[in-house]
Amino acid sequence: MMVVIGLTGGILSGKSTVAQMLSELGAVVIDADKIGHEVYRPQSEAWKEVVATFGSEILKQDGEIDRKRLADIVFHNPEALERLNQIMHPRMHDVMKEKIERLRREGVGVVVLEAALLVEAKWTDLVDQVWVTVAPEATVISRLKSRAGLSEEQALARIRSQLSLEERARHADVVINTDCSLNETRAVVEGLWERIHCNIK
Repeated sequence: MMVVIGLTGGILSGKSTVAQMLSELGAVVIDADKIGHEVYRPQSEAWKEVVATFGSEILKQDGEIDRKRLADIVFHNPEALERLNQIMHPRMHDVMKEKIERLRREGVGVVVLEAALLVEAKWTDLVDQVWVTVAPEATVISRLKSRAGLSEEQALARIRSQLSLEERARHADVVINTDCSLNETRAVVEGLWERIHCNIK
């Protein structure tokens, strides 16, 4: 029996850290961001639609979509973000579903779908459990300033453009607070991992 965990959380809430820990424990991680890259590779259907919608100024010289430039457009324009999501989310869902089914056929025990937009994109039908990483807003702002070089205003814009912490938690089977040391987070993840394997057996 395979268990599929949907791992989600706001920007810099510790989602990738938890995904890495689960990978080290033996889970196969599917990164929705990488699926997004696959889906709008140059000249694909999604790429053509995104370029037609947002213009060729979002392209790098090699024809790849400049994700930072595209993000700057959609983070400040809810209608543009919604349009991008309408293009991308259904296609990403299909690719992720295919990958999960292939891993199931291969006999994999635990798959983690790491996706910031798991809830918003309605991808929860692909998973058995939803795990949400959370951290206080002040902690996330501090991480965004130090790691991404954003100003407080930019950091808040990123945070406020996302689903609220409360809304995400409402969909969660498991909530992991990462406002602690890495060792403490690892202990929580290892405990959850043990519980999964007890249930599989």
